[in-house]
Amino acid sequence: MKFTVSNLSSSVFFLLIFFFAFVSPIHGSNRHAPLFIFGDSFLDAGNNNYINTTALDQANFWPYGETYFNFPTGRFSDGRLISDFIAEYAKLPLVPPYLQPGNNQYYGGVNFASGGAGALVETFEGSVIPLKTQARNYKKVAAFLRHNLGKSEAKLLLSNAVYMFSIGSNDYLSPFLTDSDVLKSYSHSEYVAMVVRNMTSIIKGIYKRGARKFVLMNLPPLGCLPGTRIIDVEENGKCLQELSNLASLHNRVLHVVLLQLENKLKGFKFALYDFHTDVTQMMNHPFKYGLKEGKSACCGSGRLRGEYSCGGKRGQKEFELCKKPNTYLFWDSYHLTESAYKNIADRMWGFSNSSYNIGPYTIRHFFQLS
Repeated sequence: MKFTVSNLSSSVFFLLIFFFAFVSPIHGSNRHAPLFIFGDSFLDAGNNNYINTTALDQANFWPYGETYFNFPTGRFSDGRLISDFIAEYAKLPLVPPYLQPGNNQYYGGVNFASGGAGALVETFEGSVIPLKTQARNYKKVAAFLRHNLGKSEAKLLLSNAVYMFSIGSNDYLSPFLTDSDVLKSYSHSEYVAMVVRNMTSIIKGIYKRGARKFVLMNLPPLGCLPGTRIIDVEENGKCLQELSNLASLHNRVLHVVLLQLENKLKGFKFALYDFHTDVTQMMNHPFKYGLKEGKSACCGSGRLRGEYSCGGKRGQKEFELCKKPNTYLFWDSYHLTESAYKNIADRMWGFSNSSYNIGPYTIRHFFQLS
């Protein structure tokens, strides 16, 4: 082809169009809204692979990841998590862990979650990345974006982004799993208030740095997980009532606080997903959701496979593994299977009419508002 000034200019013009539309990190309107993820093992995509901790707070060994990835990614499941499906529905790639080596492109979001993390710094302290540190890491990402995009473009990107949280479960589980006497020092209402107050403080800090659209999952029925049903041997597999009561109280207080924040903080919007009721229904009526087993775990040992031995690296080498994880609600003692997470993500997104989305917004609304 013979180049002329005219067709060369045309070629340069189309190259520039391509660059700004697909390559350049600038011009947020050409991108999907990012997804920033905070929390615990329900959302951890592998951050704990890169910290100095024990196998109790890691899932980077077989059979974790066996279903979808065919190798352990650090997700506490046989495959993908709720946040992975939400990213897919929002037309985003899998959101990478913040600590993953080489991960320095944050324009589509980043995952800060850490298995075992709580709203309280003291929860499994020294073995996990607490929510306070996750928020500090977000602060670094926000500074990176302002440096690379400029203040106005970064402000637009951060305000359009969706911020997803699953946090609090470990603050209530840890006293029961570590024989801590912390619950003897506080009433239930005092302890719940302390956990929610810490959450609120961190959410306000993230809001201050540009976040506006918050998606929170409330706590699941913590007393009815395979791993907590076996704590009191005299109850013979029944739900641990004290833990269930704490989770229910937390969920009520959290909803009230979110409504207060919505009234006080300009532009603050929240979507609250009733993870508690959804998991309870799946547990009690598994066949309704395409499952066969709602109380026993797929991977573990002992009664209900509730002993946290999946993978054989947590002090007990022997464990049992079911043949069809996609028929189980629970993958291990405390976490769900990929099929259960997809089931929940579908309702969370709004693919089916669901009464589990509390309030006027769903996570899909937030991506559509971008």
